[in-house]
Amino acid sequence: MRFTLVRVRVPLPALSKMNYPNLNWSPELAYAVGLLTTDGNLSKDGRHITMRSTDLDLIQTFNQCLKINNKISINNSSAFRKPCYRVQPSNVKLYRWLIKKGLFPNKSLTIGSIKIPSRYFRDFLRGHLDGDGSIITYIDKYNHYRSRVYTNHRLWVIFISASRKHIEWISKQIKLLTKLKGSIIERPTHNKNRVSMWSLKFSKKESISLLKWIYYKPNLPCLQRKFLHAQEVLNTIPFEKRKIYEKISKLQA
Repeated sequence: MRFTLVRVRVPLPALSKMNYPNLNWSPELAYAVGLLTTDGNLSKDGRHITMRSTDLDLIQTFNQCLKINNKISINNSSAFRKPCYRVQPSNVKLYRWLIKKGLFPNKSLTIGSIKIPSRYFRDFLRGHLDGDGSIITYIDKYNHYRSRVYTNHRLWVIFISASRKHIEWISKQIKLLTKLKGSIIERPTHNKNRVSMWSLKFSKKESISLLKWIYYKPNLPCLQRKFLHAQEVLNTIPFEKRKIYEKISKLQA
């Protein structure tokens, strides 16, 4: 009797029957997508989703937003200046859903727009800010005029991406929803092994309006240290006097 080996493909169960979290849009899900857009990665196996950060708080918030309880690992490699935390859920339904929304493996240089409802864009943007963005403040005392030194509190909110298409899409969406423009700036590199970065930068007045829009109510998912920084900015800068100066003595002059 002769036997023939036959390779049988076992079909995956229907996605609707899988025991996965609901993927209807919400502030939490939009925030998690913002994080994945900046600090996340989709593996080529069609299943694994990786999220990395040097902020443990951010990884824990990511898990909470997706309602998962995956183990958080830590990498103390010398390649990172600080310990880097990682979580890697294996979720076929979420993976396919993210692909449909505009994410994909090795997305850094070519990612474009994300299919997200306007209602949840600011939650997505808050995740983007917590991932790769910055809230920069400092005191500028270098403006001399008529024997006076003017003190200016500088403020910028900046979003960063290696993809020009993605930064242009973010700029367009912010302008559409808030009327705030910002400036798109290329950051060229002299290192042959690296690519230019693109940033979307907002001035002081625009930054204040944007931060108020992003942190629109209490207890939103966010990176705690950036939230506290934004809160400090919103509680001080808008109420400062327009011109703070001190006279320069004749000896200094």
